[in-house]
Amino acid sequence: MKNIQLFAFFFLQTFFVWAQTGALRGTVTDKPGKKILSFATVVVQGARQSAITNESGTFFFKDLTPGDYQVAAQIIGYQSTTGTVHISGGQTAVLNLELEPGSVQLEEVAVTSPTAHRQQIINKIDINLRPLNNSQEILRMVPGLFIGQHAGGGKAEQIFLRGFDIDHGTDIRLSVDGMPVNMVSHAHGQGYADLHFVIPELVEFVDFKKGMYHADQGNFSTAGWVNFHTKTTLDQSMVKFEAGQFNTYRGLAAIDLLGERARQKEQSAYVAAEYNYSDSYFDSPQKFKRLNLVGKYNARLSHNTHLKLGASHFQSKWNHSGQIPDRAVNNGSISFYGSIDDTEGGYTDRSNINLQLLTNMANGGFLKNQLFYSRYGFELFSNFTFFLDDSLNGDQIRQYERRNIFGYNGSYSLPHVLFGKKSAINLGVQYRQDLTQNTELSHTANRTEVIDPIKLGDIREANASAYLDEDIHLSTKLDLNVGLRYDFFHNHYNDQLDPNSSGSASAGALFPKINLYYTPNSAFQFYWNTGRGFHSNDTRVVVPQNGRQILPAAYGTDLGAIWKPIPRLLLNTALWYLWLDQEFVYVGDAGVIEPSGQTKRMGVDISGRYQLTRQLFADFDVNLTKPRAVGEPKGADYLPLAPLFTSIGGISLYNKTGFNGSLRYRYMGDRPANEDNSIVAKGYFVTDLQLNYTRHRYNIGLSIYNLFNQEWKETQFATESRLRNEAEPVEEIHFTAGSPFFAKGTLTVFF
Repeated sequence: MKNIQLFAFFFLQTFFVWAQTGALRGTVTDKPGKKILSFATVVVQGARQSAITNESGTFFFKDLTPGDYQVAAQIIGYQSTTGTVHISGGQTAVLNLELEPGSVQLEEVAVTSPTAHRQQIINKIDINLRPLNNSQEILRMVPGLFIGQHAGGGKAEQIFLRGFDIDHGTDIRLSVDGMPVNMVSHAHGQGYADLHFVIPELVEFVDFKKGMYHADQGNFSTAGWVNFHTKTTLDQSMVKFEAGQFNTYRGLAAIDLLGERARQKEQSAYVAAEYNYSDSYFDSPQKFKRLNLVGKYNARLSHNTHLKLGASHFQSKWNHSGQIPDRAVNNGSISFYGSIDDTEGGYTDRSNINLQLLTNMANGGFLKNQLFYSRYGFELFSNFTFFLDDSLNGDQIRQYERRNIFGYNGSYSLPHVLFGKKSAINLGVQYRQDLTQNTELSHTANRTEVIDPIKLGDIREANASAYLDEDIHLSTKLDLNVGLRYDFFHNHYNDQLDPNSSGSASAGALFPKINLYYTPNSAFQFYWNTGRGFHSNDTRVVVPQNGRQILPAAYGTDLGAIWKPIPRLLLNTALWYLWLDQEFVYVGDAGVIEPSGQTKRMGVDISGRYQLTRQLFADFDVNLTKPRAVGEPKGADYLPLAPLFTSIGGISLYNKTGFNGSLRYRYMGDRPANEDNSIVAKGYFVTDLQLNYTRHRYNIGLSIYNLFNQEWKETQFATESRLRNEAEPVEEIHFTAGSPFFAKGTLTVFF
């Protein structure tokens, strides 16, 4: 009887509190086209409450004392706006806010906690003001992240971040509209991430974070994660033509199918097509070709439910000059842009279907359901060692696979009260299944003859996960996020060359996360992030290891601050540390397993954004890192190719019409190319220029890469190789040359 009375007491108390307070729901859209604006900051002035809009542009506030309130909304690239709303006890008021496009003003940007944990934003303004050849280059906008191409523009770029040579994606998680990009147990290497199926002009914004501190981000997120968000609605249809040096051409058309009337009903659809061709700047023409086809449909199915449906197809074919040894350039046998084996090249394709259903619940909750499917193909011919192993035919290899990927992402978030504190719970489940056919590594000649099959098999890899995290508003100045993630992997390998090596392995583990944010005012925030993650391994590694190294642990922590010492200056600083346990690495170019011991990385990240005038902005990022192998003798504990000092920055001119553009640099310092630093990968400093003249109906642009025509090495490796007439092999730097001065003109017509 006492328990019933106690329950009744708490029920009546909750009802009484609800009757005395009210709630507020609304959406944030842009005024011209009724386009939903996700991740806008909304502040209820006087109540000291703030939130960010979800993926359907909706915000929700609970427990507001009855009365009149001013509600402000802002997002970069739009003019902030304020609306008035009356809150009544026991009722939910509705306020929809519309923002007009405007200039970026750092004075209006406040350092607030609602956006602290969820994302940092690269918006379309930044994307439009940088010279870009493809969407992969948008990754360069992540502070401290560098990329390098070493296979003709069709292969995924090599990535560097936080003291990692990430190869093509082993330690950074990439996704597009929530759909995974990284390929598990790929023919070329674990985590292979090819973003070339994304058309840059269709990217609305990109959100990212460094570190493994987010419960909803799992596999590959050791160094961080980046999520591309493509447009659901075209602002206007467009046709774009590009032409540049080295026989470079590009055409793009993006067509709105439903028009303004449909947008007013929150319904839109568009199709887009892109074609690229380039011989590039190497002595051997690359004959690079890329085709992208995209279609998207967005609709409000009911008052509370949005549908997003996307489909795309991508294919690319190219030749490439490969990596060349220093000695061949130094003795004059080839030029800086020459090749040793010009039969290298490849082909790849990917088709995607992505369905998302977004539902705003009556209680303020937000439910997201997503289904995705990809059909993928890959074939690559490379020769890294020339005549080291086969003095007659050469050492060309073929890497090939066909793959099906399908999966589901589901999440639910709900604002509520926890121990008297305003909170929000986030629950999610994720599932991904990869099925590969004939994943192959073979020794070949002239792309046609298989001399020796090295690896051939079929891979089945499943990853099921669940996560829970809680955002707790401890006080007006202190916010806490705690999370817990569980990942389970099941790996199966069918070895077609050696059936005795076939088998399965499974493993699962829990990964806790803690994030604390202290925001004493609108100009300063201190944060501490820490968590446990994992560095996943290739199926061809874990099956022979009987599952012992599916989830080798990683531990990380960040101590940082975001602050505005003056209204027009925004600074972000962080001290960080990262530890990785023992792992085994599958070397896709050789088909062997190499043990890699424990490693530690520590560093300092510093970023600054300063507004010089109303239209002119300066920015810089500086990153210092000390990466080391644990347990190795001092002087022999370097991590090959791990960046030690990097910096990017520049000046950008923002104008909606008239002239706009940017002048930017990127610098990577010298770094060890092997474990004892006896071979050094030389650094580089490269400057790029983007200049646009924009009117309502057209845009004329000029992109210049390597403005001062520096001779630089974009990617470098310490490789042992032998040339045709050499008696003994030589280990030294092998490199792919970076672009010389390269100019490209652009004409875009809007309608």
